[in-house]
Amino acid sequence: MLTGVAVVEVIRGRLGLAGCLSVFYGCLFIIYGVAMPYLNPWLASRGVSVAEIAIIASVTPLVRMVAGPVFGFLADRRHAHRRYLIWLSWFSFAAWVSLAQASTFWMFLLAQMLIAVTGAALMPLAETMASAVVRSHGIDYGRVRSWGSVTFLAASLICGWLVDWRGISVTIFVLILAALLTALSALLLPPLPAPSTERKPLRLAEALSLVRQPVFLIFLAASGLAHSAHATLNVFSTLHWQTLGISNAWCGALWAIGIVAEIGVFWAAPKFARHIGPLHLLGAGLAAAVLRWTVMGFDPPLVLLAPLQTLHGLTYGAAHLGAIQFMAQAIPPSHAGTGQSLYALVGGGLAAAIATQASGAAYLAFGGGAYWLMAVLAFVGLLALGVLARQWQGSLLSVAGSPTAGRE
Repeated sequence: MLTGVAVVEVIRGRLGLAGCLSVFYGCLFIIYGVAMPYLNPWLASRGVSVAEIAIIASVTPLVRMVAGPVFGFLADRRHAHRRYLIWLSWFSFAAWVSLAQASTFWMFLLAQMLIAVTGAALMPLAETMASAVVRSHGIDYGRVRSWGSVTFLAASLICGWLVDWRGISVTIFVLILAALLTALSALLLPPLPAPSTERKPLRLAEALSLVRQPVFLIFLAASGLAHSAHATLNVFSTLHWQTLGISNAWCGALWAIGIVAEIGVFWAAPKFARHIGPLHLLGAGLAAAVLRWTVMGFDPPLVLLAPLQTLHGLTYGAAHLGAIQFMAQAIPPSHAGTGQSLYALVGGGLAAAIATQASGAAYLAFGGGAYWLMAVLAFVGLLALGVLARQWQGSLLSVAGSPTAGRE
């Protein structure tokens, strides 16, 4: 009889490196595909007010600000990215179960904070592992990552149908199942290749040297603004579309349209990403965001919302690919986990928390006009990108503790 370890090895052998990473991304993004459109409506159905939802949505990124870099640094220090990812996946499953048991605002907030703590490093660690496998085995990151977008799309559509059929309460059960699948799929992930040369464990001071690099800080500002400009869409879009008379099924379809565009960008990336370069990809995302959020602020009808959602392929897809490509070219492998965590911290933490809280206030005051604030953020991101383009020459940054330190 095969043991659990043997079963994992057999499945890993059948799927290969790219397949195992694709399965993990696919399971993880089921959570995102359900939570982003339907978690806040589920919270509202449990008696959580719009103001309280905004508080929860802005506090949890602040928790990720601490948890993400800590786990990223520890994983870099111990070269234990896979081990941390497995542990955190199982703790995340337990946190989603605890959310289902919540009944008061403070219980909801605590459960969401637990989800934020446990889930803070899942994406950065997965991205670190994927980037390492790309370097060592030459797999296509865009194709692997696109499977997360595929399951996000499927989850949004299917959950929209389930909500119309069984009610919003079905959301939490789907989220718990998705978290369990994510934890199981984490077991399939292969260990990272061993460092090419023996090196001492990364020290905290060496990891922090990355944030003393002006080029990296400007990059964090530009990419953080690109991602945080999605705050109104991520938190209030479904609620707002419902007030405009759009059905749950169409809400899911609108999310799905954006993800289809994102998938298209990821699959087409090998043909153009190397020729365009990271800063041009990020710039395309920010420019499209200025247009997208400006028009969204006018509450366009459904016939216009659908084509506007296709811009998600640029505002998220191209911007994210540009950021990943920049970090692969600028951050030494010894600091990869720390760099990915800081990228997630700013885009999904500090900037997201501020943008979400501001978006909540703007949405209460202006409704769909809150998107105009997002357009301003994207425009500022474009300005930061212009500064970055003048200062970065396309080479690895020289940071303490890396093989490039001290080199000219």
